[in-house]
Amino acid sequence: MKIKENKSLFLKQFGDTPQLRVLDFFIDNHFFDFPLTEIARESNVSYNSLKLILPQFIKNGIVYKTRRIGKSDYYKLNLENLIVKNLMKLDWMLVERSMENIGNKEKKVILS
Repeated sequence: MKIKENKSLFLKQFGDTPQLRVLDFFIDNHFFDFPLTEIARESNVSYNSLKLILPQFIKNGIVYKTRRIGKSDYYKLNLENLIVKNLMKLDWMLVERSMENIGNKEKKVILS
């Protein structure tokens, strides 16, 4: 498994657990659907852990199965789910706050 060098703001704020890594991966890649192997690899979660996590996400309507190619099922973030909508808003709010903090630090450097 590869180790992610830079954690997302989402993971820095809420912790680095397998469930949150999978959720963060889906939020960052919400336009596309993915097979389990790619989700596991890109979110740095073991395949077996992902097989335990994903059914709960499906049950809660956070993720849904889009298609089957060969033996692989593909999954995508459910953008219609209220929880997902709010998580995506929260993710953007974290980014905006981070950008404001960077801007404030740059202002302090210029004024010094």
